[in-house]
Amino acid sequence: MKTALVIGTGLMGTSVALALRAHGATVHLRDTDSGAARTAASLGAGTVVPPEEPVELAVLAVPPALVAEVLSDVQAEGVARHCTDVAGVKAGPRQDALALDCDTARYLGGHPMAGGERSGPLAARADLFEGCTWVLTPTADTGTDTLNTVLELVSACRAVPVVMAADAHDRAVGLVSHVPHVVASLVAALLTRAEEREVRLAGPGVRDLTRIAGADPRLWVDILSANSLVVADLLESLSAGLEDAVGGLRAMAATDEAKRGQGVRDIEELLRKGVAGRARISGKHGVHPTPYETVTIQIGDQPGELARLFTDVGRAGVNIEDVHLEHSTVQPTGLVRLSVAQGTAVGLEESLGARGWRQR
Repeated sequence: MKTALVIGTGLMGTSVALALRAHGATVHLRDTDSGAARTAASLGAGTVVPPEEPVELAVLAVPPALVAEVLSDVQAEGVARHCTDVAGVKAGPRQDALALDCDTARYLGGHPMAGGERSGPLAARADLFEGCTWVLTPTADTGTDTLNTVLELVSACRAVPVVMAADAHDRAVGLVSHVPHVVASLVAALLTRAEEREVRLAGPGVRDLTRIAGADPRLWVDILSANSLVVADLLESLSAGLEDAVGGLRAMAATDEAKRGQGVRDIEELLRKGVAGRARISGKHGVHPTPYETVTIQIGDQPGELARLFTDVGRAGVNIEDVHLEHSTVQPTGLVRLSVAQGTAVGLEESLGARGWRQR
């Protein structure tokens, strides 16, 4: 791909533009917020100068509710031969596009399964999509040239294309993205009513669970409003599980031994299902779940310590599959949990121990 137009220069749009620029494409940037577009351009994402002739692909990095409107305008303008989007919901925008009589043969919905808590062009990265799943939702009228052009985009971003029907996509992201965000926000909201001394006890569990709750509420209102019924149905199923959990926990506190025993069994079954569900999630995007071994290292809070640890792991010839940091609330130290391939943990522990790293 040699030319592209990115409309919307937030986190997603600017990251797409940076990836395309790294791939050698000429990228034109457009945003209703001219300041955001200029910021993206200053980061090397492209130019705010309009294209003199139609580009190969227009990437619509706008909220789901605006995709069809922007698509209609782009096609009327004739500024791009093909169009795609990166919105987190797919069925609604396509229905809106049909209602506006857009040329759906030259439009293919897409959704890269990547993002971050921070928004805006300054949070963008050229490698944001590397290794991630990029869902494509073609239909019977999707043109072959359009499909191939969008596949070029996915390849340039080093993502993994996955084809799904729009409705199936929306239910899937409701389950793995939208519902977790609502649940994280509900848990985080409890902290607003907690005493300061309670919040100070926050450890890695609540930090991990509420991390995504720090995202821009305005962005998430747009996402949830476009998939509200799917999310509502899933939350209704979750609420039934919460009621069972509440019943089991109250039974565990009962004076009747039989009730206590049943409560214990109910909660244990819930926790076992949680373990089974968690095991189905891959540690890497687009890869089947793989069992790893864990090496836990104590690390000081000095500049460069984490880089030194990673360097020593590399010297041991071991690849880090995943990493998790836990900070101490009372000491200037922390724990680094390294996930490594099976059969490599013992050798890594010996190598790091020889280099002075304390293990836990």
